[in-house]
Amino acid sequence: MKQLTSTEWISHFLASDPPRSKSLVMTIFGDSIVPHGGAIWLGSLIEFLAPFGVNDRALRTSVFRLAQEGWLVANRDGRRSSYAILPEALPRFERAYRRIYDVPTVNWDGKWTLLMTGPDGLDAPNRASLRKQLLWEGYAMISPGAFAHPAGDAAVLDEILGRAGVRDTVYVFSAGAMPDVGSRPLRELVDEAWDLSDVAAGYRNFIEEFAPLQSLLGERVEPEQAFVIRTLLIHAYRRVQLHDPMLPVELLPQPWPGVEAYEVARALYLATCRAAEGYIMATLQREDADAAPAAESFYQRFGGLPRG
Repeated sequence: MKQLTSTEWISHFLASDPPRSKSLVMTIFGDSIVPHGGAIWLGSLIEFLAPFGVNDRALRTSVFRLAQEGWLVANRDGRRSSYAILPEALPRFERAYRRIYDVPTVNWDGKWTLLMTGPDGLDAPNRASLRKQLLWEGYAMISPGAFAHPAGDAAVLDEILGRAGVRDTVYVFSAGAMPDVGSRPLRELVDEAWDLSDVAAGYRNFIEEFAPLQSLLGERVEPEQAFVIRTLLIHAYRRVQLHDPMLPVELLPQPWPGVEAYEVARALYLATCRAAEGYIMATLQREDADAAPAAESFYQRFGGLPRG
């Protein structure tokens, strides 16, 4: 079978699995715009989306909907418009993207974080909002009104409860096995509470799609191609990784494909980031000569990125 070039791989990927424009805008904001200050002129955003086949009209519809959903905010300067992450949405946004670039190695201390709504429960809107946010964060509903995670982050959970307005309504505590009481091992709760088959299949599909690119990136990749590959890489990885409940490694089936998926993502990101950054800066500077270079935090992604 003939090996594809980078150009052919991009064309094949966009034809077989074209990303939705609204979701692609979010990927580009998180991966390429937030490191450069978090705001972008509409003209630059149009340029960024063009290589993916997203036209002006589709882009305008996407940013309008993202603004309605509380993710983006629009600003005008004369006849020009710019977009930025809404300040209230920034903590959720940064947390999601920080998770994407971090090494996926959470260890288990044998404890579970438990959240219970109490006998009086919550009203329907608060219950629905809290449930949605907890499930998105990887918690499992182990019984009506009770959620659990074996590696709950206290700061993240506190933020969720504050955003949902239920800090004074729910109970949160840490629990472990009682050694003098016979019971099933707590690790078995994982098999009952989470179905990891779709997440594992998603990681395997990601590896199948992107691992072949590693042999192509020894060739010279044009800056625009590097940007497109890097963006499609993070878009596809994000799509799988944000459905992963991020359980401790001791509780995952082995071998866990998320480990290999991370290594593929890291290798390709390192191979494309320098050329992609050149393209990003050139595009931003066409609309804003004073566009900010990537922040220091950008170079901490995937354990450290090359500079210059």
